[in-house]
Amino acid sequence: MSVPTATLADPRLAIPLAGGEPAPVLGRRALRMPRSPKVIVGLVIVVVFVVLTVIGPWIAPYNPSATVFAPNLSPSGAHWLGTTSLGQDILSQLLAGTRATMVVGFAAGLIATVLSVLIGVTAGYVGGATDDGLSLVSNVFLAIPGLPLLIVIDSYLPSADRSNSVLIGAIISLTGWAWGARVLRALTMSLRNRDFVEASRIVGESRHRIMLVEVVPNLLPVLASSFLFTVLYAIGAYVALAYIGLTSTAVWNWGTMLYWAQANNAPLINEWWWFVPPGICIALVGTGLALLNFGIDEFINPRLRSGGLTGRAARRAGLPGLPRLGLTPVVRAAAGGAGARTDGLRLRGAARLPAHRRDVVE
Repeated sequence: MSVPTATLADPRLAIPLAGGEPAPVLGRRALRMPRSPKVIVGLVIVVVFVVLTVIGPWIAPYNPSATVFAPNLSPSGAHWLGTTSLGQDILSQLLAGTRATMVVGFAAGLIATVLSVLIGVTAGYVGGATDDGLSLVSNVFLAIPGLPLLIVIDSYLPSADRSNSVLIGAIISLTGWAWGARVLRALTMSLRNRDFVEASRIVGESRHRIMLVEVVPNLLPVLASSFLFTVLYAIGAYVALAYIGLTSTAVWNWGTMLYWAQANNAPLINEWWWFVPPGICIALVGTGLALLNFGIDEFINPRLRSGGLTGRAARRAGLPGLPRLGLTPVVRAAAGGAGARTDGLRLRGAARLPAHRRDVVE
């Protein structure tokens, strides 16, 4: 469960230092996720590809399937990414293929997240036989290898359905929901006995309302992280299926581009402009989603929050610098017993420092 920002900024929770002065704590502005450079970079990358998903086929300079150009042209002003061995413009294929790739990824992420909430939260809150049955289903899907299962399911699809991006995304989501459901189950079990949930039960709220209104909002950061992870997994799975030729080659996507490049021996004849651009796009999308995921981890984990701040922002928020290698910060209690007030910090290992350096840490 995410910790409210206002609570973390409460000066009453500050750690007392020497002299009784409370240490400055992170305020509201320091805890905002966009303050992290990783989140900003990841968000920019993802937004760029989302925009290309919408306008990519419209801004493509040529028909991606047209074979009217000279084959095997290297990148030039007329063809920024060159042409294929069949005379097709590679930039047009890349822009047109962005839509199918991203639609499959986000469709699979959305469907898998919904399944994770329905199964994980229900199992964790209801418990008993319901928990045992839903946990068994989750464990079965966790144990089944994802890619072989997708290959088997895809082989039974009619040829017309292999070009349906939403349907392909729904099939991929069947192998991507179980991990999130297990995490949500564990978190729900830790929340179902909290005071605010007990209060809802006492006033007579139904199970469905408690799960949707009281429990699920406290799981939103974890849901966002699970969604991003599933989108990344779905894009990788879709590209893998297209690369081995199990999806419709009539629908352009990054995996189909790699499939045709491999089928025409582009790596062997050094036509790097055919297979490198889709590979870079896959890597950029994965990097953007991973950076957003790291930002969410920093936001929901107090121990990682200072790691997402720049040095200037950390100093402005009053955070101490990184500890010296080999020195462990420990609390030194004042004389008067174990229950005495903590009045300072001492670095273990300071006695091993030279005499002229001990005043730095004591």
